[in-house]
Amino acid sequence: MPAPGPSPLPPAPVPPAPAPAPVSRAEVRTVALRLLPPDLPQRSLWAEDIATTFAALSIPAQDHKVCALAAVIEQESGWKADPVVAGLSRIAQRELDKKRERYGIPKAAFDLALMKASPDGRSYQARIEALRTERELSDLFEDMIREIPLGTRIFEGQNPVRTGGSTQVSIRYAQDLMREKPYPWRPARTAREEVFTRRGGVYFGAAMLLDYPVSYNRMLFRFADYNAGRYSSRNAAFQALLARLSGQTLTLDGDLLRYAGGTALSPRDAPSEAWRALLSLHDLGLSAAQIERDLKLEKQHDFEVTPTYSRLYAVAALRGMNPERSQLPQIDLKSPKITRQLTSAWFAERCEARYRACLARGTPAPAAASPAVAP
Repeated sequence: MPAPGPSPLPPAPVPPAPAPAPVSRAEVRTVALRLLPPDLPQRSLWAEDIATTFAALSIPAQDHKVCALAAVIEQESGWKADPVVAGLSRIAQRELDKKRERYGIPKAAFDLALMKASPDGRSYQARIEALRTERELSDLFEDMIREIPLGTRIFEGQNPVRTGGSTQVSIRYAQDLMREKPYPWRPARTAREEVFTRRGGVYFGAAMLLDYPVSYNRMLFRFADYNAGRYSSRNAAFQALLARLSGQTLTLDGDLLRYAGGTALSPRDAPSEAWRALLSLHDLGLSAAQIERDLKLEKQHDFEVTPTYSRLYAVAALRGMNPERSQLPQIDLKSPKITRQLTSAWFAERCEARYRACLARGTPAPAAASPAVAP
């Protein structure tokens, strides 16, 4: 346990952020039309959706903001609202077989259920064999859950398609956002349905990428966060420094706590690597309770004003270190759609390259480096 020390002062109160200035749709549209690829199909419609999105989320009409979103759309879907997924029928059939086997459902019984006519007139099996996009797959599962008793049993009422659309955004995130903020288009369909539209992919992707404060000096780290989770780049740098100071081996994945089902487990019930390493650093002079309180803020910007965060970097400074405050998290990407080894760093670097190309379209001089602006 840490050595006794002076009681830590509470973090300095963070003043409330001023209300964002209104953003002009016309101004955003002008910027987007200058920067989007000149041969992009439906170019004006993409620009309109970006303009409506930026105005709704109070994202300024700045080149680097538009180009960041454009880079993610291009990387995730090649500017397709509902992109085609190679081999999707085969992937879906394989996943269905895994589910069937897990629940001990005889293959003959399941195959018979799939021959049932679906609401669009085709059998479920025929729809599986014709699958091309995630929207089609999502719609198929929705119908199976409603119409086939075995579908309800296998999927427990939950559609297994968790991401989709032009920005491959989380459908759970989209559902939460639609509850928290007014959706800028009316009438609006469900969040799941909107994700697979051009406007929905733009809106939810922009919110996930740009609608939160960061202290990064490069857009590269927002791209990494988009793939690995908000503040993963900041937290990975924190983990790297913590590993150096404690002498312990830590996974640099940007998660300072352990998670199950998308929810953080209590540090006391399930101590993470970072939690244990912090407890071993007596130089911090912090209680276990203080460290626990601070770690629970790891997915928020306010983590940067906690005693745990500030004192770790203060200890590093006393030891003559000048560590980076952000770095790419080290995460292997896993998905039935991925057929080769990819990482979160690979994703971020690919987006960064597309981002620079976008900036170059709006600037006559070569854009050799990221602009010196807040990302």
